[in-house]
Amino acid sequence: MKKLFTLLFIIGLQTVFAQQPYYNDVDLTLTGQDLYFALQQKIENASTTFNYGDTRDTMKITDEDPDNNNNVLLIYGYDDTGSCTTDRSRNKNAFGGGNCEYNREHTFARSNANPSMGNVDNGTTGIGADPHNLRPSDQQMNNNRGSKKFAAGSGNAGNVGSGNWYPGDEWKGDVARIMMYMYTRYGDRCKPSLNGVGPVQGSTDMLQVYLQWNAEDPVTDFEDQRNPYLEPVYGNRNPFIDNPYLATLIWGGPVAEDRWGLAGTEDFMAENISVYPNPTSEIIWVRDNTSFPVETYSVYDFSGRRILFNTFNASEKKVDVSSLNGGIYLLELASAEKRITKKIVVQ
Repeated sequence: MKKLFTLLFIIGLQTVFAQQPYYNDVDLTLTGQDLYFALQQKIENASTTFNYGDTRDTMKITDEDPDNNNNVLLIYGYDDTGSCTTDRSRNKNAFGGGNCEYNREHTFARSNANPSMGNVDNGTTGIGADPHNLRPSDQQMNNNRGSKKFAAGSGNAGNVGSGNWYPGDEWKGDVARIMMYMYTRYGDRCKPSLNGVGPVQGSTDMLQVYLQWNAEDPVTDFEDQRNPYLEPVYGNRNPFIDNPYLATLIWGGPVAEDRWGLAGTEDFMAENISVYPNPTSEIIWVRDNTSFPVETYSVYDFSGRRILFNTFNASEKKVDVSSLNGGIYLLELASAEKRITKKIVVQ
């Protein structure tokens, strides 16, 4: 029975990480600008009739709170026990411009595009109505953000630096992948630097902070529910939600989660990598005897969702699993050249 359980677990993970058929006609062996243009050509084939008014209803599905199907999650929100402004979850029907209501946030601010997306009404189509860029937000939180550019920060959403905006620890990955989509879909009109601040990656136009957020804040089940609905309704998907590693292949920077196994790295020899104690309820130590020292780790839960990710300290290699519920997980250990996956048991 134990062997059968493990086999089903691995098969389930392979299903989660399978490449979506939507990309079957995209050459995923490409890298850099070649891959950027291939994805651009793919996602530009979207609905020309979908309008801003339609997003009011699509949000109730794409942004449904996984813990309460009567609610939507509000981008930048973080606290349901304090002021309405900071609410994370709200009833789907509380839509509007009044106190404790939510409205539609253009994550890539309309006025920051070049040229601007202009004013929108319910009949607006095109860039101003792109549902991949629109998220429900408390109306006051939306006003607080305004058209401020995104910048590095930590903790909850709010102002940082000189008139910039941090989306919050929970939302920074979502924001990064929206910015990557908008730049890929609309090109120079939505350059990342138009809606964010900081250094760019190499000779490209991608902000380093977005690449960092994409790696640090993996895709969640909540974010995953967007593409399956929007593909038939709007006509395209956000590739960087489906596989954040596409950003690494195009722009470089920190290595993001590779959900399709595109990295093609060789496996470590199992006898060169050991993890102990296993089972444990606190710390797992990693010992590597290899010419390619392990650099990072990822922990995946039973559903295949990455729940832990970090870079190892050079002086000690340990994984703190004390926050995890008891059960079976997969621990992926990786260097730039190689990787290996170990089954671990948390007591």
